[in-house]
Amino acid sequence: MEIQKPGRVVMVPVAAVEPSPYQARTAFDETEIAALAVSIVQNGLLQPISVRRVGPRRYQLVAGERRLRACKLAKLEKVPAILTDYNDDETAALGLLENIQRSQLDPFDAARGIREVIRLWGCTQAEAARRLGLSQPALANKLRLLTLTPEQQKICTDNRLTERHARAVLRLPESRRTAALQRIAEDELSVRAADKLVEKMLAAGPGAPSPVRRAIPMVRDVRLFVNTLQHAVDVMTQKGIPATTSCTKRDGCFEYIVRIPVAAAERPHAAPALPPAPPADLGDALPPAEAPAPVPEAPAVPAGTADGFAVVLL
Repeated sequence: MEIQKPGRVVMVPVAAVEPSPYQARTAFDETEIAALAVSIVQNGLLQPISVRRVGPRRYQLVAGERRLRACKLAKLEKVPAILTDYNDDETAALGLLENIQRSQLDPFDAARGIREVIRLWGCTQAEAARRLGLSQPALANKLRLLTLTPEQQKICTDNRLTERHARAVLRLPESRRTAALQRIAEDELSVRAADKLVEKMLAAGPGAPSPVRRAIPMVRDVRLFVNTLQHAVDVMTQKGIPATTSCTKRDGCFEYIVRIPVAAAERPHAAPALPPAPPADLGDALPPAEAPAPVPEAPAVPAGTADGFAVVLL
């Protein structure tokens, strides 16, 4: 029997290699692995995997999960492997480093991998950053991603949001992050646009209507008109009137809805400003206070009440 020394490239049975328990990556692109399998069949495996011995004729993967999966898909019986004698923490660190160097690694997988090697090494973040070749702020930022809930992490992963997108919403309270991430994903916002959205949400405060509104494509003139209406509603909210708006596209038309609580609309401060009072000697010409002159209603703007709200459709 040939003696297998660490550092040598040996041919090991594919069935004898077990996955690494320290694998940081949780999702693999099956299409990419299938393409790699075709390449291996045609050209062979150009870069050996790395393994360590864990028993008689048994090996544990250190690095090369994609290559091993592709070899299995290609029905290879043996695979070239570099034999190592790494311990647990070295195995975890090398597997993580291989994945970090691949740009497709999910940022949350990377953060979990970093957290695991810190646990194995029993070291500080500063020491881990040095050993992983990262700056301490970069390592800390990656670990902060794990403060997002599993649901929020899934939104990022499913919609391929970047690490910078995820970090942007960390400035918000936990209860408001999901809405922000959904808006970022639905509207495919850039990182800069995501930062601006977060700034608006922070400026609005927790009690104000959320600026997370779905943007609807429209021509410039109509958009200017809608923005003017929205500005008027924003002024109302600043004055303490909890008005809300929504804009939808239906039946070939834009439907812009302003909802103002009836109780708020009936308060004196919510009423429209009256013109300046006339001179005293013309006071007798004014209609009685209890019977003000009716204001004609524009036929194109139907109004109504529902659920304690005054609703205006434009």
